[in-house]
Amino acid sequence: MSIMDFNVKKLAADAGTFLSRAVQFTEEKLGQAEKTELDAHLENLLSKAECTKHWTEKIMKQTEVLLQPNPNARIEEFVYEKLDRKAPSRTNNQEVLGQYMIDAGNEFGPGTAYGNALIKCGETQKRIGMADRELIQTSAINFLTPLRNFIEGDYKTIAKEKKLLHNKRLDLDAAKTRLKKAKMAEAKAISEQELRITQSEFDRQAEITRLLLEGISSTHAHHLRCLNDFVEAQMTYYAQCYQYMLDLQKQLGSFPSAFVSNNNQPSATSMSNASVSSSTAVTTSLLPSTSNTIVTPTVSDLKESSGSRKARVLYDYDAANSSELSLLADEVITVYSIVGMDSDWLMGERGNQKGKVPITYLELLN
Repeated sequence: MSIMDFNVKKLAADAGTFLSRAVQFTEEKLGQAEKTELDAHLENLLSKAECTKHWTEKIMKQTEVLLQPNPNARIEEFVYEKLDRKAPSRTNNQEVLGQYMIDAGNEFGPGTAYGNALIKCGETQKRIGMADRELIQTSAINFLTPLRNFIEGDYKTIAKEKKLLHNKRLDLDAAKTRLKKAKMAEAKAISEQELRITQSEFDRQAEITRLLLEGISSTHAHHLRCLNDFVEAQMTYYAQCYQYMLDLQKQLGSFPSAFVSNNNQPSATSMSNASVSSSTAVTTSLLPSTSNTIVTPTVSDLKESSGSRKARVLYDYDAANSSELSLLADEVITVYSIVGMDSDWLMGERGNQKGKVPITYLELLN
């Protein structure tokens, strides 16, 4: 027999098998043929595998969204992964913000309160950005990769064997149908032989599929360990971020609320410590000079006295309502304290105008 003849016969046999399965499947759907049911244990294993695949895909995809919210970046990483190439390193949002803050701080002047604070905030943002990179890398290796390996590896094998089992079941039921329809003794004998073969092949495929499906329990145990690794990576990340922000908070909290520069020009900014109550009075700073120390009156001094003081306005301020007084930078106004007033505010007067003014916008004068 030539190779061509063999291929023709094989194609004819495959076509016959395909047609037989199609007829059997159609008759089952129409209720015109009986269907061999799988045993309950195998059905439960198949359902468990399908459920595992469904939720593994959803968890994996949402974790990717969590770690990389930018869909374009995820697509790019996917393409590079399929090409087996390393994706180019790009700065993340925290690092970009941090660099902007540092550049702004240097532009305003590291010696000014605002410039110094911006630089410190920028450095912290960049450290958080680096911690975010570590979280993404660790989670990809210890959590996402095992989930993806299951979807693209183990489950594909299960799906392949499940499809073979479905085909073997159709072959078995088609053989049963042909045996029922056989009239002649010779046809019955051939159909019985075919039924024994298809039954054996179906049983063998059912056992193979069952063994594979029983491995789902091991998959769950492995994914549980991966989940623990993911949680530990998140704990490390959030602990780092908390420590970075705590350190930054302490640094900013040590900043005075107003500064006087060496050239006697206002260069202050408002910096509040988040851990200090809003009722705590904000004090002005004492700046050393090369020859002597210039002592600036503090707000607490004013609060304790019953008189008024002159104050220079550091920044423009637009009154939010009629009870407040709008301010212009560098103007000098009269300020005094009223019992029961919020510690962050003073009463200000400019001629016949009077209203509340924020103390962080003021530099008290001698």
